[in-house]
Amino acid sequence: QVQLVESGGGLVQPGGSLGLSCTASGRLFTVYDMGWYRQAPGKQRELVGRINKGGSTTYADSVKGRVTVSTDNAWNKVFLQMNSLKPEDTAVYYCNAVVYGGIIYWGEGTLVTVSS
Repeated sequence: QVQLVESGGGLVQPGGSLGLSCTASGRLFTVYDMGWYRQAPGKQRELVGRINKGGSTTYADSVKGRVTVSTDNAWNKVFLQMNSLKPEDTAVYYCNAVVYGGIIYWGEGTLVTVSS
């Protein structure tokens, strides 16, 4: 199993920046893809961005150019750097890890609120 714990959420003004981190533990050698999703009130959970062990990244069109997903060398942390934040970026942000075999693990989420 893989355990994921997010940190770094909070209140930020429109146009501001915020960085999230997610610490993974457990059977990390089985992880080949990690990323971030978000869920706004009344909406479905959606992809923000993800990265695989080959270094390839994928971003949602709504955040492309404003966010960066990265990991540390040991692949036990995944980061989300968000810039030029908008009120519509307000959501609970979830860390996600995919292991060989297709099992998906989720963190409990961290709230990001973009408001003046």
